[in-house]
Amino acid sequence: MGIGERLTRYSPLIFLVATCAMVVQLLVQLGGSFTTAARWFFQHQRLFLWGAAGFASFLWLLVVLSLLRHWNRLPGWLTRRRKLMDILDRLTNRKELEDKLSQEATPVFLDAEALSASLQAKVVGQDRICLEVASQIRRRLALMQRGKPVGVFLFAGPPGTGKTYLGKVLADMLGRKLLHFDMTQYSSGGFAASSLFGTQKGYVGSTSYGKLTESLRDAPDSVVLLDEIEKAHSDVHKKFLTAWNDGFVTEASDGRQISTTRAIFILTTNAAVDTLAELSRLYANSPDELRRGADAALRAAGFAPEVLSRIDRIFVFDPVQGLDIARVAALEIESMIHSYGLSITLGGIDPNILMDLIDRQGRLGQGASARDLVRAIEDTLADSLIEAKRNGVTCVSLVVRNGLVAVLPPDASAAATAC
Repeated sequence: MGIGERLTRYSPLIFLVATCAMVVQLLVQLGGSFTTAARWFFQHQRLFLWGAAGFASFLWLLVVLSLLRHWNRLPGWLTRRRKLMDILDRLTNRKELEDKLSQEATPVFLDAEALSASLQAKVVGQDRICLEVASQIRRRLALMQRGKPVGVFLFAGPPGTGKTYLGKVLADMLGRKLLHFDMTQYSSGGFAASSLFGTQKGYVGSTSYGKLTESLRDAPDSVVLLDEIEKAHSDVHKKFLTAWNDGFVTEASDGRQISTTRAIFILTTNAAVDTLAELSRLYANSPDELRRGADAALRAAGFAPEVLSRIDRIFVFDPVQGLDIARVAALEIESMIHSYGLSITLGGIDPNILMDLIDRQGRLGQGASARDLVRAIEDTLADSLIEAKRNGVTCVSLVVRNGLVAVLPPDASAAATAC
């Protein structure tokens, strides 16, 4: 018989002894005088009798319940909750069980077309990629049981084609927290791994979690964006293999396993740009051939086979060209004008300005990126916008005058309309 059962069985006797001790203490406090005690008792006899009756009823209730329990005749509504608590608290760690239940995957039914349209509205020139990413996310979120992350996607292609930006937009559209890591900062050996996954006990920093493990512990539904993954140290790559294959990462400081089954991992790379661009053009309608060729090209560029084997899909981004360059340029010009505290008129960008930017990008070849476009816009417009701001202009239009870009207020341009 356990100590809990013994206490339950002898609880009436324990209460009786406690009551006697209380009465003795009361008599001592009253000075030990029987006359004084009797006078006090008769003055408060009604209150005392009601209290004694209630206490006696409580004791008899305990006695009855103890007897019913001894005969296994307790009502089911009294034992159901007790059994549940007894099993969970006595035989396992209830809190850990509740944490694991909260991490179980639940199916989410996503409108892939709406997500694709939202992504295409933000990311210029990558409509095919946006559609494929939305379809993959929809299929994977609908799964009820997952032992791996929602997805591990590699975005490959030239710099400045929207790889990182698409990851950020995707996190925003899905309403998930973005965990953005620049993997060039994790190119050293042991320090890189401990910074992300924690430090073993006995070493400096072992009292706190790693940046990745802490973030995934607090926000398991995150989008984890690993920029330029090829520049991370091989030890970091090995640590991620468990996260992508087994559905958890281990925090080194205390050995706790942090689930990754609800996270989306997005990797970006600028490796093998020319080869991947050619493969994307040749196998645009053959995903299997494109994947096979991309695997070979990335292995030749230094990617480990075990890393590539755990990537669910490889998306090859196309270089931005033609009207897409004009769209990106127009958006960047608008953003720059707003950054100076100005606004632009409707139709206020001269088409000749955009055409000149397209020609400049073309002269740079396939290595041209959106960053080159931004630099060209800054060189062309920054000084004129500063001058307009200094002169008190609030709304501007951009026109070409004598081969130069002029920033004019609305009333100085015939084509301009009100802001």
